[in-house]
Amino acid sequence: MRIRSRETPVLLLCRAALSFSWIYQGAVPKIVCQSRGEIDLLGHILPVYQWACQAVFWMGIGEILFGLFLLVTRLPLVFWLNIAALTALLGFVALFEPTMFTLPFNPLTLNVSLIALSVIAVGELEKSKTLN
Repeated sequence: MRIRSRETPVLLLCRAALSFSWIYQGAVPKIVCQSRGEIDLLGHILPVYQWACQAVFWMGIGEILFGLFLLVTRLPLVFWLNIAALTALLGFVALFEPTMFTLPFNPLTLNVSLIALSVIAVGELEKSKTLN
C-alpha cells in the first residue's frame, strides 16, 4: 500500500478555499435562499420560471458535490475542469448579463480569483509529483 505524500500548505489552502467557495455558492444562493439573480440568469435559456428554479436547485447540489470532491482530489484534471467551468460561467454572464460585472463582489473578480487558486493548485500538484 502506497502512503499518500504530505500535501503542501499552499495546496491545502487552495483546495479549502475552492471547496468553500463552491459549497457556499451552491448552498446559499441556489438552495437556501434561491437568488432571483441566479434564476434570472437561467431564464435566458429556460423560459419557464419553475424550470429555472428547479435547475438552480440542482445546480446548487452539483456545486456542493463538486466542492466536496475538490477537498479530496489530487487530480490536476479536476482543477483544469474547474478553470474551464469558471471561464464558461464568465462567458455566460458576459453574454446575458454584462451589467453584473459592475457590481461589488461580481463574477469577474470572484472567478478570476478562483481560477488563480486552481492554477496554483495544479502547480503544487505537479511540484509534488516531481518530489515523490
